[in-house]
Amino acid sequence: MARAQSRFVCQACGAEFLRWEGQCRSCAEWNTLVETVITARARDRRPAPSGTTGPVAPVPLSASGDALVDRLPTGMRELDRVLGGGIVPGSLLLIGGEPGVGKSTLLLQVAGGIAAAHGGVLYATGEESAGQLRLRASRLGLGDGPAADAVAVLATSEVGAIIESARARRPAVVVVDSIQTMTVDELDGPAGSVGQVRESALRLMDLAKGDGIAVVLVGHVTKDGSIAGPRTLEHLVDAVIELGGERGGVMRLLRASKNRFGSTDELGVFEMGESGLREVADPGRAFLAEHDGAAPGSVVAAAMEGSRPLLVEVQALVSPAGYGTPARRASGIDPTRLALLLAVLGRRAGVGLGSHDVYANLAGGLTVAEPGLDLAVALALASSLRDRPVDRGTIAVGEVGLLGELRPVSGLDRRLREAARLGFERAIVPAGRVVGSSVEGIVVVPVANLRDALRAALVAATGDDAAHLQAPAEVARETVDAGRPVLG
Repeated sequence: MARAQSRFVCQACGAEFLRWEGQCRSCAEWNTLVETVITARARDRRPAPSGTTGPVAPVPLSASGDALVDRLPTGMRELDRVLGGGIVPGSLLLIGGEPGVGKSTLLLQVAGGIAAAHGGVLYATGEESAGQLRLRASRLGLGDGPAADAVAVLATSEVGAIIESARARRPAVVVVDSIQTMTVDELDGPAGSVGQVRESALRLMDLAKGDGIAVVLVGHVTKDGSIAGPRTLEHLVDAVIELGGERGGVMRLLRASKNRFGSTDELGVFEMGESGLREVADPGRAFLAEHDGAAPGSVVAAAMEGSRPLLVEVQALVSPAGYGTPARRASGIDPTRLALLLAVLGRRAGVGLGSHDVYANLAGGLTVAEPGLDLAVALALASSLRDRPVDRGTIAVGEVGLLGELRPVSGLDRRLREAARLGFERAIVPAGRVVGSSVEGIVVVPVANLRDALRAALVAATGDDAAHLQAPAEVARETVDAGRPVLG
């Protein structure tokens, strides 16, 4: 057997060294040397398939003999939705998230669901003992029954032991919790180092692709929210799944930032409870806050996450700045997009917010990046500034352009049907999109620009005319100086 040795390889120029050095002597780059396993390869060529000699000949795509493989349903429909229908045998998945968000809980529930329906699951943990994992399984209701016997726990951090156990037991899925705690005997670096994480992932990838066993890795995240370890880790895996949500809240959101077997636009919604994560029965209303009545600064938007329409409440608070530069804070909304909407409101709609502190967020801890949220954010800001609520039965959908015009968004009919199902009666939408007559139960108000949308939302909500919607004195002076009326 070829003897494995370790070398420190420069990630910039590829030079090899016997010891770690801060600066590469070949290219003069700093902190680029990573410990890597170097295997002495045999000189003989690997034999070609079917006993033939010579290089493997390419074949047409139509001649591929690989049939479509059946996915493994996880028992959690929201996770299957994000994955594209389930786990593909032989795939390598990476699930990341903040500490305490529920990654291990989710995977233990998935292990129980797969084990009960598709065979054994090997759960390898380098962070907990088998007893600690058994306590969590009991809390999740997996302490007894078929799932308890089909899930095998391996408390080790050595990748070689995990691979040997997997090839001996032939489970349907191997769960590794977490990849940052795994080590390879041939490397001297500590667990979590770049070399250890990369080599561990490479060997687990060989297990997945060579033996047809799906491998799920748990990944830690850094303080900026990215997966800890080398960037190569995300390139190696077939899918990167992110579990997020506010730690103090109960909602958990599952997204795919990379998926070779499905879409990256789908969203899974879970609720954290005493018995683990459970799927939200009606995600369409999960992000709507409960109010006794209409509240200034609150507007409901109909967003699209993949193929799923979601209604989310946009909340805004505008107050005069005390001194210094006005504050701009956004949660769940792109801060750059918020700054653009503030500029458009002041320049094209006469709603000046240059001397006000602005705070905007989405209820429920949801993060939405699609432009269809623009109109709801702009209406919420104007509503908070005027202290005029928008009617609770009204939703807003539309993208705001730099000239103040409203642009159509995709999937408008589906958004409106979801709003009508949840009891909304009125929708403010861009005039450029023709809405089909099939949307029943909701009155569509088409508007051409942001100024018209403000009139339709704020005037209709109070029954006043435009004269009563003038800004406070300090804002009026600001907009009059610019030579523009506040709301036209």
